[in-house]
Amino acid sequence: MTDSATAARRPGEQALATLGLAGPALSSADASPHTFPGGGRWRTEIPSCEGPEALAVVLKESSRLDVPIHRISQGSGIWMLTDAEITEMVEATRARDIELCLFTGPRGTWDIGGSVRSDSRGAGLRARGHDAVAGCVEDAVRATELGVQCLLVADEGVLWTLHRARQEGIVPADTTLKVSALVGPVNPASYAVYERLGADSVNVPSDLTLHHLTEIRRVSAAPMDMYIEAPDDLGGYVRMYEVAELIRRGAPLYLKFGLSKAPGIYPYGTHLRDVTLDTARERVRRGRLALDLLARHGADGDMAPLGSRLPGSLNRFPTGA
Repeated sequence: MTDSATAARRPGEQALATLGLAGPALSSADASPHTFPGGGRWRTEIPSCEGPEALAVVLKESSRLDVPIHRISQGSGIWMLTDAEITEMVEATRARDIELCLFTGPRGTWDIGGSVRSDSRGAGLRARGHDAVAGCVEDAVRATELGVQCLLVADEGVLWTLHRARQEGIVPADTTLKVSALVGPVNPASYAVYERLGADSVNVPSDLTLHHLTEIRRVSAAPMDMYIEAPDDLGGYVRMYEVAELIRRGAPLYLKFGLSKAPGIYPYGTHLRDVTLDTARERVRRGRLALDLLARHGADGDMAPLGSRLPGSLNRFPTGA
């Protein structure tokens, strides 16, 4: 853990201390000891970038607002993009040394199964049956052949299958696998299981407490993804003022700049063009707001180098028979 991780100023700290309302001292015992390989405690991600046009908007806005980006992710799914669109996105992100992450599918919310639409939301986004797993693998092979280096998954079986696939050379060995927020673990035991199944970064729900992050970091060093502002269907939480403490507790952490009070855009098509481009632009602006907060609190010095994408050495289940 670096000095800046412990010396960062907390919001309102000096004013509250003057008024006799100082908060309790921070404890080094609840801070994460982990970093990304090559150094740095946090990276950035712009989610819901649904095609080349939205990507162009994100890249233009990130240059205008000076928002560094490590990863850009998409939510509709690989099967919703043509080969030409994927290639255009790969080339644009590669030119900026940004990791591109596309979602595998199909997934349960678009399946014919009725349980996901029941009150209990049974099965959720998981791949339903052999054919759904096969579709995810088909997406993975197609996307990686076109140059995509990161795959987003929402099913434990698909995660394990794709982890084995990269070990067998079916997809490139340096392909990274990212677990979706919609199936993200909520306790340290399940977080460690996702790591062992092959996850290279794990999106946890944005309603986890700071103590929950510390609990996770006591058992796993796998990179964590967290919405600093979550979409409404994930709770709509806005945790801007906690950014420095989220990093201190959860590093290595991807700061994911989502957007509340925005319409759903999955699966994307041109009928949703205007709202998709507008929300893409605003996600980058939200990132600027969070980075400004980090700078004001003296906690912006531990960003991982731009262009870094690999997770480091992680614990895996053995894949042998």
